[in-house]
Amino acid sequence: MSKARTAVAAFAATSSLALSLAACTGTPASAGGAAGSRAVSSLSLRWHKCPQDGGGASTSSRLLCTSVHVPLNYRQPSGRKITLALSEVPATAPASQQQGVLLVNPGGPGASGLSFAAYVAASLSPSVAADYDVIGFDTRGVGASVPSLHCDPSFFSKPRPDYVPSSGAAEQTLMDRARSYAADCEKRYGWLLPYMTTQDMARDMDSIRVALGQQKINYYGVSYGTYLGQVYATLFPHRVRRMVLDSIVDPDGAWYEDNVLQDYAFQGRMNAFFSWIARYAATYRLGSTRAQVTATFEMAMTKLEHHPIAGLIGPDELSDTFLIGGYDNAYWPYLAAALASYLHGGSSGELVALYREVGQQNENEFAVYNAVECSDVNWPRSWAFWNSDTRKIYATAPFEAWGNAWFNAACAFWPVKGPASPMRIDGAGLPPILLLQGTLDAATPYQGALVARRLLPSAKLVVVAGGGNHGQSLAYPPNNCVNGYLNRYLASGSLPSKPGLINASCPALPAPKP
Repeated sequence: MSKARTAVAAFAATSSLALSLAACTGTPASAGGAAGSRAVSSLSLRWHKCPQDGGGASTSSRLLCTSVHVPLNYRQPSGRKITLALSEVPATAPASQQQGVLLVNPGGPGASGLSFAAYVAASLSPSVAADYDVIGFDTRGVGASVPSLHCDPSFFSKPRPDYVPSSGAAEQTLMDRARSYAADCEKRYGWLLPYMTTQDMARDMDSIRVALGQQKINYYGVSYGTYLGQVYATLFPHRVRRMVLDSIVDPDGAWYEDNVLQDYAFQGRMNAFFSWIARYAATYRLGSTRAQVTATFEMAMTKLEHHPIAGLIGPDELSDTFLIGGYDNAYWPYLAAALASYLHGGSSGELVALYREVGQQNENEFAVYNAVECSDVNWPRSWAFWNSDTRKIYATAPFEAWGNAWFNAACAFWPVKGPASPMRIDGAGLPPILLLQGTLDAATPYQGALVARRLLPSAKLVVVAGGGNHGQSLAYPPNNCVNGYLNRYLASGSLPSKPGLINASCPALPAPKP
């Protein structure tokens, strides 16, 4: 998936624009699903109040944290162990009403899931959230888990070479960076890299289930979290009680083909964004047609190539920041205003603030992203193939073609060679599950949801027609139609009954206004 740090962009956007994770509440109570399960977990795990998060904002006073040890290599379960960090917003409903644990994953691969538990608990219907112990976790290698994977902490410390190579020498420089990053990962974590696959992480989820004393789990996953859910469901179908997959990864395209499809889908989303800016030409003065706005953006890229902002933001960093517009149109007014302020008033403050919030890369996320996707399946190893393919894509989908190629380029040199084809998802033996998908989603294009729906025959698919945001549920502003399906399912298992591949539809929210 393109740029792991934005895989949870919709949720980061809503928390920064309109919500506070500190609003999450809950008090320790008996976990449901089976009588006495909370007593079992309380004996095996020691929960404590969570520390402040890395951004300095206080997490919910009711959010608890702990850790669990899991095998590095599940083929040698008594061998070396690693540590996973967990968080919990405990259920508050009476013990007889509780429905067990709800594991949540925000995507990536590489995104931290600890604060996501608080976000989900605060965003669900209060009566639904009260029924569940909402459990977040940092997957292996991520954040507060041990080890936390860092291959080259300085990799994003200054403006990088322009994503779009202007010459063979420029392309060689970028290729050398990718090769060096893969080598640094092997040098620092060669012992860990063979065990960073999605299957390893799915087995970690089952270890968490055991540690929590649960016979079955409920699961809510977004973006890459939907692939993790599909793999878990394939490996452990009889351990699934309820499962929600929002913005669904095409499991057959993991991972090279999925990234190629992203390039085309992101071009469509950025075209829509730039057309939106053009409609408000009087407000932003960036152009009155999409072509004019595109030319203005390219002019800004050229300007930054020669004069980076504060030695911090060059053309790559501007591209990374504007990419959030492909994930969540709630950011469109902020991005347009920041670009207008920079070009017309000479003030870069808004652009710098947005870059720090959504554009700046997290090297830990980047390291884990590579470690997972490069190992799940073997990528093309010929750079000539990458070059030819990317140039073909760039001809019609220029916005993300080269940026996405360089974000994934370490996979061409990765020390771990995965299997020749992705793991086959098998939906046999699963209970009814809920799928949510927007038709214009760029990070997980719509056709992938249809593939997953066919592979998961017990699933029901709710489609947001014309919805382009990544993450259709629990977002801001809320789509009440989507959230209704989600809350009803988690409350009672209720699913839409319309036959066929698409079982219900919801209208997309209108585009924002300046």
